[in-house]
Amino acid sequence: MTTRLSLFDSPLFLGFDDFEKTIDRMRKSGADGYPPYNIEQIGDHGLRITLAVAGFSMDDLDVEIDQNQLTIRGKRNEDKDKVFLHRGIASRQFQRSFVLADGIEVSGAEMDNGLLHINLEQIIPESRAIKIKINQKQPEKKKLKTIDVDSSTENT
Repeated sequence: MTTRLSLFDSPLFLGFDDFEKTIDRMRKSGADGYPPYNIEQIGDHGLRITLAVAGFSMDDLDVEIDQNQLTIRGKRNEDKDKVFLHRGIASRQFQRSFVLADGIEVSGAEMDNGLLHINLEQIIPESRAIKIKINQKQPEKKKLKTIDVDSSTENT
């Protein structure tokens, strides 16, 4: 039997099983710097991720969310007839992923002058504090057992 150490092995962390998977996804998202991006705070509850995707059209880009992971993919269709004497503009395919916290939703995406803007909004849940009533446990009633003693077997 193999045991694996985890950050959430403590019995005080109840229901945090998915955090380890999230941390693994963040670690695997890579440290590749392409394409460069910014993350901006927009107002009190908004964020904007901006990726520099010069040379990519909207048809070359794909933005999707799967299990709180925002993934942006870009793949350009190369024109095979072009002959480059120098090629300094990156046109390689890419995949950039961001793990979103619960309560963060994508509110839209738009292209502007080679920049892909993805707007996020933090949904603040209403407080749902619930008072838990503590009940008194009723003592168990013990059943008395009766033992029949046969007097004829006692005197022998």
